[in-house]
Amino acid sequence: MRKPDPCVLVIFGASGDLTARKLIPALYEMRATGALPEKFKVLGVSRREKTDDAWRTELAVSVQQHAKRWDPVRWAEFAKCIHYFAGDAAQTAMYPGLQDRLRQFDESDGTKGNRLFYLSVGPELYESIVQRIEDAALVTEGKRWCSITPTERSWQRIIIEKPFGSDEKSAASLNRSLGRVFEEEDIYRIDHYLGKEVVQAMLVLRFANTIFEPVWNHRYIDHVQITATETVGVGNRTAFFDSTGAIRDMIQSHLLQIFAFVAMEPPTGMTAEDIRAEKIKTVRALRHTSPDDVATHAVLGQYAKGASEAAFVDLPGVAKGSTTETYAAIKLHVDNWRWAGTPFYFRTGKSMAKKRTEIVVQFKPPAANLFGGIPHTSGGVTGNRLVIEIAPAERTRLRFESKVPGTPMRISSIEMSADFDKQFGVEALEAYGPLLVDAMRGDQSLYKHRIEVESGWAAVMPFLDISSAGIRKSIASNYAPGSWGPAAADELMARDGRTWHNDE
Repeated sequence: MRKPDPCVLVIFGASGDLTARKLIPALYEMRATGALPEKFKVLGVSRREKTDDAWRTELAVSVQQHAKRWDPVRWAEFAKCIHYFAGDAAQTAMYPGLQDRLRQFDESDGTKGNRLFYLSVGPELYESIVQRIEDAALVTEGKRWCSITPTERSWQRIIIEKPFGSDEKSAASLNRSLGRVFEEEDIYRIDHYLGKEVVQAMLVLRFANTIFEPVWNHRYIDHVQITATETVGVGNRTAFFDSTGAIRDMIQSHLLQIFAFVAMEPPTGMTAEDIRAEKIKTVRALRHTSPDDVATHAVLGQYAKGASEAAFVDLPGVAKGSTTETYAAIKLHVDNWRWAGTPFYFRTGKSMAKKRTEIVVQFKPPAANLFGGIPHTSGGVTGNRLVIEIAPAERTRLRFESKVPGTPMRISSIEMSADFDKQFGVEALEAYGPLLVDAMRGDQSLYKHRIEVESGWAAVMPFLDISSAGIRKSIASNYAPGSWGPAAADELMARDGRTWHNDE
């Protein structure tokens, strides 16, 4: 894998939680593996006044808590790369000083004008900061291909955190604003789920094993479930969550990205361009749900009062009478030849029975049941089931039918399980680490294209706009904390003759 170029990572909003808990620990881990460039700087930008040493001291505490392996000697060496700059990134007055600091790095540390900007700020600031970056001439796209030699070319890239827009219209507007300053090849819309090992391993599972790909279609697969649930409530994110909801927070972003890897066609090669091209086609093929079908294709809910937490509607920061969903289950179809007629079920929720992120591929039962009169430990022969667990464990399980040893003849379902940690003896890195290194290398394989983002919003808008008014009327406190969500979610599956995968 090509080593990244020398560069400066500029983190706007550096005093926030994401930087301390995720970004710096991830970079520390990547430095330990030798993945970072030798000439590398982190410049945190935030309004609070503090020195480089003060910020490093704060970050050391966080890295000890959140990185997988703490080594004070290794940290001391890495901390030399970390610097701080106080200023308001939305104000023009800050940028001359920022330019001077970046030029100092180029001169003293050989970072060669390469910049990776990271917007770890509220989404309401994205467009104004991008405009300030352009006004300060921090992007040299217009001249880099014409007036300088290849060895002297510098690059400037930007990483955008979710939420990427709040609906289809705002996402398109943000894409236009970014496109006026950065080329598409330099825009990195990050989704940390795509840094998780099991999600990336989906490509290998599907396209390196001939036992799967020939049956990975509507002829053999009955349906697919993609689930991401948490046992905790919204915590201190009440105001944010009340303006966002489960569909925007999880389904439109994380779960649709997982879906793209599950449903995409084989890429021509393992390049960013080839992989993204197939993901785009898959997300664009999602069928638009008509207003008449919203009620039968979705269930929304809010968790009620529990033993240790108030009901969502009673939390401080939640608007009175809020119809924002803390739980959502939706059914989508893909209008292409591979998946015609095969439903994809998406489910996410807070205060649920278990913390779980997984993909369930349910195969169809045998066309003819030859074993109807033979005892079965679970009631009868069913289709095979492939479960790909992403969190909290990282493993893959395949269920199939087998004869129970002995006589008389009996049948039972058994599972083969592959645990990634046990199998390979390698502890997974924090997901942000590999993604950050990919951005430094210019590899967009695990980042979203603008068409993916806008097509994803188009697919979920019927469950967010006026079409969803009917299913939001009785949303308040309609499921108990620690349960698997509203009873209506089970009914949604039962109408299709299916059930959610809730067991181990």
